[in-house]
Amino acid sequence: MQNNHKGYIGVFDSGYGGLTILKEFQKRLPQYDYIYLGDNARAPYGTRSFEVVYQYTLECVEFLFAQGCEIIILACNTASAQALRTIQQKVLPIKYPGKKVLGVLRPSTEMVGELSKTKVVGVLATTGTVKSESYKIEIEKFTPGVKVVQQACPLWVPIIEANQHTTKEGEAIFKKDIDVFLEAHPKVDTIVLGCTHYPLIYNYLRSIIPAHIQLVTQGEIVAERLEDYLNRHTEISTRLNRGTTLQFYSSENSEDFKSYLKENDWGDQKVNHFTL
Repeated sequence: MQNNHKGYIGVFDSGYGGLTILKEFQKRLPQYDYIYLGDNARAPYGTRSFEVVYQYTLECVEFLFAQGCEIIILACNTASAQALRTIQQKVLPIKYPGKKVLGVLRPSTEMVGELSKTKVVGVLATTGTVKSESYKIEIEKFTPGVKVVQQACPLWVPIIEANQHTTKEGEAIFKKDIDVFLEAHPKVDTIVLGCTHYPLIYNYLRSIIPAHIQLVTQGEIVAERLEDYLNRHTEISTRLNRGTTLQFYSSENSEDFKSYLKENDWGDQKVNHFTL
């Protein structure tokens, strides 16, 4: 059903990971109304085919537009890498003229190459994001001379989604992947966490990654770029409500999502069910 209320910023992720982006939006742009949609029932996206990722992402984007969103951020690197461009070029002009869908990948790639002194940048991401080579292409385009090395971490998102990321078993898997990556790429001095779920284990990763290696998360970067985008595109910003309301939707059990929010400093939030 079409919601007559207009003016939301939509934030979409395959699960909990996009909450790390939403948190930074609220810090930098607290005046706006937000709707968050987590497609937890179909997470992870990173191991799925291009066609499936596109179809799932499109369904979630259209749902958020139906709720009154004027602009949507794909706070999912896999969706940004595999679905964003097609949605922008083939769907928006025909079905949603004037509305916008942006990703999280480009803001990070524009500046990360400049952080590296050794000119070797690492990317930890899902299998889908790594296979797309989006990070490699974009970073090397923006910062010629930088070498990008990648590693897929297919078990990380399922572990985080199952809320097992603080267990000894979960941490052992994270450490094994990090050890393999650092041994293979000893010159890396900057690592991009190329999945919005990964900041949820930032403190543990920071404890096992040598201090001289910079660990780059996306939240602050994307929030800064969104603020800049809205300042430059007043045709969008003037349609956004300044009511500071926040709504949550999940395709999985709403009570599970609500419990996760409460356990992770979001307070006692109502969570609506997104019907697939």
